Amino acid sequence: MEHRLISAIEAALGWSGAEELGKGFVRGSMDDPALVSRIMTPNRLLDVAMRRSLNRPQFRCFQKGEEVHPAIYYTDSVSPRGQSISMVNMRSLGRLLGEGATVIMDQANVFDPTMEVACRALQWWSRERVQVNAYLTTNDASGFPLHWDDHDVVIVQLAGEKEWEVRATSRAVPMYRDADPNSTPSDAIIWSGLMRTGDVMHIPRGHWHQATRTGSGSGKSLHVTFGITKRTGASWLAWLADWCREHEIFRHDLDRSQGTGTDALTEAAAQLVSERPPADFFDAYEQATTLPRHVPFLDILGPLDAVVCTTHFPPQIHEHGETVDIVASGKKLTLAAKALPALRLLLSGRPVELEQAAAVAGAEATEVAEVLVKEELCAVLTPELSSGYTDLVTSASS
Repeated sequence: MEHRLISAIEAALGWSGAEELGKGFVRGSMDDPALVSRIMTPNRLLDVAMRRSLNRPQFRCFQKGEEVHPAIYYTDSVSPRGQSISMVNMRSLGRLLGEGATVIMDQANVFDPTMEVACRALQWWSRERVQVNAYLTTNDASGFPLHWDDHDVVIVQLAGEKEWEVRATSRAVPMYRDADPNSTPSDAIIWSGLMRTGDVMHIPRGHWHQATRTGSGSGKSLHVTFGITKRTGASWLAWLADWCREHEIFRHDLDRSQGTGTDALTEAAAQLVSERPPADFFDAYEQATTLPRHVPFLDILGPLDAVVCTTHFPPQIHEHGETVDIVASGKKLTLAAKALPALRLLLSGRPVELEQAAAVAGAEATEVAEVLVKEELCAVLTPELSSGYTDLVTSASS
């Protein structure tokens, strides 16, 4: 799936693909001002908060370096029948932001279609799981203190300015579950300065960093952080541990007698490692992901006229002479080979108008689309979902 944001990130950072993720700190600037406001604006972020029932930790507010108690900016919206729903009190939140505060929306991709599409595009690009958090800071509010993340991040400054400091790691590639608490920051500053609208920065896992508007006076900052969690050798070994249960030797109790049976166990472990290399783990990881949420297709609500592939990772297409297999999210579909042109179009990750698809890929495009929607590899392109692609991803049948 080609996405304008990915192209802009690659150009800003001097990358030619996802292989550069995690290799080193780098920053640059996008040369497409219209793209920045298209991704997210401060008012759109607040509009998302206003219209949804959000709770901590998905939506949090910080002021003067400390988290504001939710009771200060949340309220219960009570219906005439006494049903209570927790909602953000926008008047109270507005007061906090007016004084100077930072609001954070975790997993903005769950609530906003543009963020959803951007994360899916980054997942198809990186072949790793991605989520995006949004940070809105006003006036001279401070941000998080010096810390490190257990995943790589790509940061895009969407509005205003914010002062950053990035330091080297104090432990190579630290992990969330690790043998060391890694609590002593490095003294080596890699970069410090202002992130301005349109700037992009990649901070690899483990690098200490902090951002603030302290001392900046009146103004604002909005940035989004795309968290990309890459798999590690430890991830592979954990996966192997699950596979070992297939073999009887690993299911037996360990004998406490010194040396008894350890040679056979060691040999079996070595065999398992050779049989299931990291490449198999990569494929299995993608297939193990569950199907994403989407609006179900019900013909009673109207005809199927447009669809888009919404799998977390690109579906695999395998040709077998007169048939073709589609493998994605643990599912395998087998269709006649004549469906291949339609499949390539419908599974491209781009929106597809079925009337146009029939003209491009043949009359069976609509029938194939119905199968893919039924199997939940494609979703109905609702106006809301379509808005996430507008001006960012071109139609597949264009």
